Amino acid sequence: MKSQFYVLLLVLVFTGCEKPNPEAQKQYLSGYWEIKTVKMPDGEKKNFDINTVVDYIEVKGDSGSRTKVSPKIDGTFQTNGVSENFILKIEEDSLRMYYKTPFDEWKETILEANDSTFTVINRDNKIYTYSKFKKFDFGIPETDN
Repeated sequence: MKSQFYVLLLVLVFTGCEKPNPEAQKQYLSGYWEIKTVKMPDGEKKNFDINTVVDYIEVKGDSGSRTKVSPKIDGTFQTNGVSENFILKIEEDSLRMYYKTPFDEWKETILEANDSTFTVINRDNKIYTYSKFKKFDFGIPETDN
């Protein structure tokens, strides 16, 4: 009985330590995302409860774009028209987003991505955690006219 417990414990430890599949993470990136937390290199954590700007990410194959948009009360979004294009690459068992603009080049490494959250670390070692943006809900029931 004791040996079965240890075998079960080992199985749980090894399955719990699996690295995320970088190729599978791509499928989760498209959509509207809002920053929830930023963890600074010194360990300080900044929370964002309300965001007036969210990121719209669109992925097609191994590339995509990221656009800052402002959600409106009617459920639509307003953009300033500026997008940053990126290339997705798998390196060292991690999914990376490579950006290049006329002014700068940088990369972000995806630490985790699923259908409701994703987390990246940037070149300044800041860790950004995003959650799927949920449209405004004022609790007003819709009526049929």
